[in-house]
Amino acid sequence: MALDTNTLAMCITGQSDTHLTEIQSHRLHTDIIDDFLALQNGAKNAGFELTIASSFRDFNRQAMIWNNKFLGIRPVFNKQQQIVDLSQLNEFEKCTAIMLYSAMPGASRHHLGTDLDVYDTAAISDDYKLQLTPDEYQHGGPFAPLSQWLDKNLAKYGFYRPYKQDLGGVAPELWHISHIKQSQRLVNTLSEAMLYECISNSDLEGKSAILDNLPALYKRFITNVSPP
Repeated sequence: MALDTNTLAMCITGQSDTHLTEIQSHRLHTDIIDDFLALQNGAKNAGFELTIASSFRDFNRQAMIWNNKFLGIRPVFNKQQQIVDLSQLNEFEKCTAIMLYSAMPGASRHHLGTDLDVYDTAAISDDYKLQLTPDEYQHGGPFAPLSQWLDKNLAKYGFYRPYKQDLGGVAPELWHISHIKQSQRLVNTLSEAMLYECISNSDLEGKSAILDNLPALYKRFITNVSPP
């Protein structure tokens, strides 16, 4: 899918959805749908019902999540899954606490349409409340078998886990998968300048702290991901 420079920037920062196609009540990048369906079919043949929990989120949706966390309306968790007391933090520290699990609006990989959160509906009851937490995907969790299968099979379908390891930025998210070719093409187009302009024109909480520290945040949380 060829896009002009301005439209591409809007897509990357979550301000356009022209690159997406609806599938299974979610929106994915048009160019990854065939590979996703192949992955889903491969999982089905292995006994899993690989289901999308979350896919595309636009800038406004990500901004609402960010603002609600920054203001204490939604809880912010640390790596031990304990609620962080934001009242004890300055604005920059609030940003880094939030970015452990929630991306900066404008830089979320969910803007790309190439990234999605997945789980196994065959492993849970209809009334199960999905959390998307590490315990669910690790040994003893309901999605541990799917997670192990994904470890062995993602690459053959053109996907990988960008948050597989703790690299000091975003916490590991074993539920988060990304299409290698298309995500890298888009991520490599994103720049600090593009993100600075996007955030400058927004109403994000903590905007000054973000802009003042953008190079450090960009390096720690945005480009600091596991390799394919």
